[in-house]
Order: sequence, then structure tokens, then C-alpha cells
Amino acid sequence: MLSRFYNIKNLKSDFTGGLVAGVVALPLALAFGVQSGMGATAGLYGAIAVGIFAALLGGTETQASGPTGPMTVVSATLVAAAIEITGSLESAMSIVLLAFLLGGLFQIIFGFLNIASYVKYFPYPVVSGFMSGVGLIIIILQLFPFAGLSSAKSTLAVIQDLPRLFSEANLNALLLGGITILIYFVFPKISKAIPSALVALITATLIAYFMKMDVPLIGEIPSGLPSFQLGGILEVDSSTYGIILEYAVVLAVLGSIDSLLTSVIADNMTKTKHNSNRELIGQGIGNMIAAAIGGIPGAGATKGTVVNINAGGKTRLSGVFHGIFLLAVLLGLGQLAAHIPLCVLAGLLIPIGFKIVDFKGLKHLLKVPRADAVVLILVLLITTFGSLIQAVGIGVALACLLFMKKSGDISEQGMEVGAVADLDGSKPWQDEIEFYDTYKDKVIIKHLYGSLFFGFTSYFKDQISQLPNEVKAVIFRMDRVPYMDQSGLYALEDIIFDLRNENIEVLLVGLKEQPKDMLEGVDIIPDLVPKEDIFDDIDDAFIYLKGRLRLNEIKT
Repeated sequence: MLSRFYNIKNLKSDFTGGLVAGVVALPLALAFGVQSGMGATAGLYGAIAVGIFAALLGGTETQASGPTGPMTVVSATLVAAAIEITGSLESAMSIVLLAFLLGGLFQIIFGFLNIASYVKYFPYPVVSGFMSGVGLIIIILQLFPFAGLSSAKSTLAVIQDLPRLFSEANLNALLLGGITILIYFVFPKISKAIPSALVALITATLIAYFMKMDVPLIGEIPSGLPSFQLGGILEVDSSTYGIILEYAVVLAVLGSIDSLLTSVIADNMTKTKHNSNRELIGQGIGNMIAAAIGGIPGAGATKGTVVNINAGGKTRLSGVFHGIFLLAVLLGLGQLAAHIPLCVLAGLLIPIGFKIVDFKGLKHLLKVPRADAVVLILVLLITTFGSLIQAVGIGVALACLLFMKKSGDISEQGMEVGAVADLDGSKPWQDEIEFYDTYKDKVIIKHLYGSLFFGFTSYFKDQISQLPNEVKAVIFRMDRVPYMDQSGLYALEDIIFDLRNENIEVLLVGLKEQPKDMLEGVDIIPDLVPKEDIFDDIDDAFIYLKGRLRLNEIKT
């Protein structure tokens, strides 16, 4: 009977994958809990609830979920705002948990309304600027804990308070934080069998404990099962409904994007296809349960998911095991975790902040269209020093307006900017018929027609992912693509990279000046596509490919 629902042969690999993912998640759950302002316990509660229920009910078989950097930053901002309204964390908890609960509910609604199909249309500069801003927030807010000092709750206040950092820094805390970062980066070069974050956490904590260093600690962590925490939400003042709804929507949207991006990574690693709507429903239920027990919300965790898959995880039971492991730690080792120094957690979070920053997008600021660069920088600055909510809203609106302006400019120049046509390649153009009839089993010709921009990139990737296995070469006809934005650029880069990894040759035909300049500016040409695979005319591309096909004896 059990075999109808689960293949028992996967039990060992699922257990191993979940255990390793849990070990990776433990120090991060504690650190994110402290970062949120609700304490390490809230991080563990959130990791347990989201880890178990999102895995059990979600739409990605090997997803490991829990608190993530972006979700924690939004949670911390909400906690700070609620404390400002109420005067204390205890009084603010009803506001915070109600927002968490509604955020999970909105995710469930998103799943039932198929909102997942629209989330993928977020422009790259908006996502990049937001994520980089989140990374900077994590780094800035951990500067004072890293030095053993109490920290302000906003980035601007931290920067204004920087002189105190240099005059009052705790040298023991700085030493421990430095050791933590050193181990975090160096240990993987020695061994990857044990997560470096865990090694850094344990080693630095033991040094602090046995050398009796005077540094701030996490403090007592309650042991035992968490209790129901939503009793006070019915007493929330109606004047706070606006901020509650505001943050609930942001948590729902960000958690959905975060989870779906991780689901795509899991699909690429396992060669499977996740169910986006079910994933959002599972994440929403997990976040509602996390709120009910006083935990911070989470999402699909990229690092945990990758570790889970690499360690053998094959089904959703691996994610459940990941959450159960954290529950076991809570029940058995809570008292030991109380001795962890806050500077050690800061030493774990600062490298994570740097990993979240999108250095690729920042590096290419001078190479991408000016409009994309402006949007990215604006969203980054508003995210880091202003409102997370306004950052996303302003970014999306500005990206759409600038794209419409660019499309109007192109139309005025007499260039075609229509929708994508015949991307599936099922209908060869007149000048392709002879070649197509001979080589259609080995060569796919993709016709791109119109601007390659953020609204089209997801569809583009989906179409390319459906190529037959026997294909040896793909031709992208781009003579009708007048313009490419940053989202289109990176989508094309990802596609070419994946095709090259499958030993499929990629040819670009008829590149216009603007797309060609961008591809050369970020070194896709010649690093991914050598210049001998770039052609002005389709006939020249056919002549080249015929020679290649004959040479490799793959002609049909």
C-alpha cells in the first residue's frame, strides 16, 4: 500500500539529503532569527514549520525551505516598524504575527489564482536591485553585532552611528567574528563533507566558551515544542491594519519569487518540472503555521535545496527530514545554543549578505541599456535606505515606462517592434526550406521577432527547454530583434550556456547593432559564442553548418 505513495528505495537517500540540508540550515536559522529582531528561537520555529510543511505540501519534490535573507530583512523591517508603533517587542508581536499569517494566506491565494504565471515577468533590474539592496541591508545591520555592540534597526541610523563602532568595538567580538568568516571561506578548501557554516559556528563558540570571552550571547532558547502564539491578533488596533496588509503583500510576493527561483534551480539539477501553483500553496501553509507558533516566515532556500539534491534527496520526504532534524535540535540542544555569541552569527550573515548582492548585474551597469542601469540603481538605493515596498513598486513601474518609451523610439525610427513570432521553429522561412528539409532532425532554427525584453524571457526559456535530445546545433535568427534589455540579455546568456553544456552549437544570425554591442559588452561574444558562430546572412550560416555536420558525420 505504501508503495503507491512512496518508493521505499528512496528512504536512505532522502534521509541523508534532509539531514545534510538540516545541518546547513541550523546556523542560518539561528542567525536569521536574531537578524529579524525576534530572537534565535523564532528563526528555528520558522525553519521547522516552513521546512516540514512546504516540503510536504509544495510543488517541488526536492525543495528545502526555511528563513532566507530577503524574507528576514522584510521581517526585521516590519518588527522595527511595529516596535516603533507599540513601544516594545512584546506589544508588537500581535502586529508582526498577523502580518506573517496574512502573508502566508496571500501566497495560498496566489497559488489558487495562478499568480505564479505572472511573478516571472518581473524585470531583471528590479530583482537585481532589490536583492543587492537586501544583501547590503544584511551587511550594514551586522556591522555593530560583529563588533560586539548593540545596533540600530535601520541602515541610515547604523551609518550615522558609525563613529561609535570605532571607539567602542569589543576586540574579543571582532576576533571571534573574524575567525568565523575565515573558517566559513577556508574550510571548504579542506573538506566539503561538513558545511563550513556549521564548523565556523561550533569552533568560534567553543573558543568563546573555553576562553571565557566577554561577548554578547544569544541567551536562553526555550526547549520543548513551541506553543500557539496567535491569541492576541484579534486585539490588534485597527489603525495598524494598513501596515499589516502592506507587509503581508510584500512577504507574499517576495516569498513567492524567492521560492519559484529556487524551484527552477531544483528543476535544472534534477531534470524535473515543479508545480508553481502548488509550490506557492505549500509555502503559504508553511508560513501560516510558522506565524502560529511565533516563527519568522521563509521561502525556498537555494543553498539548502542544492545541498539536499547533491546529498541524495529525491522526494519531498527529504525536505520533511530537514525540518524534523531542526525540531530534534530544538528539543535536545536548545540550552547549548544559548552560548553562541552574536558576533559569530554576524560573521555568518555578512558573507551571506555579500552572496545575495548581484555583482554580475552591478558589474555590467555600464554595458546594459541606460534605462536598465537607472532602474537597478534606483531600486537598490530605495531598498537599502528607504522602503522595500516602494522599491519594488517604483522599479516595476519605471521599468515598464522606460521600455514603452524605448519601443516608441524604435517605432519612430521605422523599425519593427512586434510580438514574438514563430519561436517554435515549426514553419521555416522561405530561405530556410532546402536546409530545413535536409537537416531538420539535427538543427533547430529559432526566429526571434521584436524586442527581447523582460516580458518575454520566461516564454523564451520555456521554448528552448523543449528541444529534442538529438539536436546538434541551434540557430537564432535575430535580424528582426532591434532591441534587447538586461533581462533579455541574461536570458539569452543562460540559454546559450545551457545549450553549450549539452554540446549543442549555437549560431547567431543577423544581429542588429544594439543587441550585438550588449553581447560583446558582457563578453557573451566571444566567450560563449565565438566570432566564427556569428553570421550576417543565413546562407553563410548554412554553409558553415553543413561543413560542421559533415565533419562530425552527423548528417541525416
